[in-house]
Amino acid sequence: MNWFSKLFLSPRSQTPLPKTKPDITLPTGPNNPLTCSEPVSTEYKKVPLATLKKLAPLRDMDDAYVEQLVHTTLTYTQGSVIFRLGQKTNSVFYLLKGIVELQPNSDNRYTLSAASSLANLPLNSGKVCGATAFAKTNITILAISGEFICRWSGKGLQQPAALELIEIDLPEQIAGNRFFSSFSAAYRENKLSLPSLPNVALRLKEAMEQDLGINEVVKIIGVDASIVAKLIQLANSPLYSPVSPVTNCHAAVTRLGLDQTRKLVMGISLKQLFRCQNLQLMEKMQALWKNSLYISSLSFVLAQENGSPNPEDALLAGLISDIGTIPVLHFAEQYPNEYPNLDVLDSAIPFLNPPVGSLVLHTLGFAQELADIPKYAEDWFYESGDDQLNLVDIVILAKLHSYFGTSRAKEIPYLNSIPAYTKLKNSKLTPDFSLDVLHKAKHRINAAMNFLS
Repeated sequence: MNWFSKLFLSPRSQTPLPKTKPDITLPTGPNNPLTCSEPVSTEYKKVPLATLKKLAPLRDMDDAYVEQLVHTTLTYTQGSVIFRLGQKTNSVFYLLKGIVELQPNSDNRYTLSAASSLANLPLNSGKVCGATAFAKTNITILAISGEFICRWSGKGLQQPAALELIEIDLPEQIAGNRFFSSFSAAYRENKLSLPSLPNVALRLKEAMEQDLGINEVVKIIGVDASIVAKLIQLANSPLYSPVSPVTNCHAAVTRLGLDQTRKLVMGISLKQLFRCQNLQLMEKMQALWKNSLYISSLSFVLAQENGSPNPEDALLAGLISDIGTIPVLHFAEQYPNEYPNLDVLDSAIPFLNPPVGSLVLHTLGFAQELADIPKYAEDWFYESGDDQLNLVDIVILAKLHSYFGTSRAKEIPYLNSIPAYTKLKNSKLTPDFSLDVLHKAKHRINAAMNFLS
């Protein structure tokens, strides 16, 4: 179990044990070309726990829960259709033996072998199948009720009104490191140096809570000429398809709207938090800011294209997805003789960012939906339970898309296999299986990045 899962009131290890009866749906029918093939054999024999614990996200769930999971082992012959693109399902499928070919909403197909490390990831994990799966050889499939995906995401569990921290259990690979032990102790004892909102963003947040009008808002923003210039630039950009240019702050705020202006000012102001005095760490901070800009811009355009959620909300959500890294770098700056080399520091960030990021956002007064973003941003199998994309879904898609062409591309799931993907209105993929809608919107992504940078 990842140690940061213990930091919240509803740890996944405390989820109720699963049902004792299988809940697997396999549409079949030999005469209809749109149906799936029947398995040649179906077994309810338990798969060893050691095998189950190799599979994501089961490997990060409590052993007792995983051991009690009801699952079915299905055998298919070569040429069989396991599931089809767009088919509704309540099951999650894993490849145990053989080779499958998957055809997502793309001009290309890809194959997956049970010998590949990617076979430890689900073939599908949403309520709707993101591809059609064909058996290239005789294959064995493990089918598990999709209920565990919702359990994994914490759906239906009571959400805490405030973040409550308990003892941290560090991952084995860094448990003995003095720096991370000290950081965890400071986190636990509420002694971390957390960033605070820049003055204009804080005043604007307070003004909006008091329901002040546009004139008062313009006065607050007007004290920072750089923010005014950015808002005018954005209001005149292709992102908002202007008919005529605006030349002053009042006109820009009128075009953008008060609520959108508040979120955009927050996004612009956040850049001030990404600072360090140490040159080495400042390089890391600048790289973090640049990557956050990219995630933010992808999220903004993706929300625009999908029609929901609100694009400005998505922009802000993408920008704060890695905000938990800031206190880690600041802590390293405070203790220059203790922090490990940068590679080790990088390897720890995925464990530290989720809980620390949520703490930072709670401290800054962000809404719960936004405070949850760092916690779930790289939880590829997160399932909100909603049919509509929410902010977490958007950021997950943006994050996953951002890893295409990087060293991490070999260890992440295919887009079409995650729950968030199946909620997209335009799920077309490029030949390399990235999001076609983002591939075609590069100019708007660049415009969003230029606005924030």
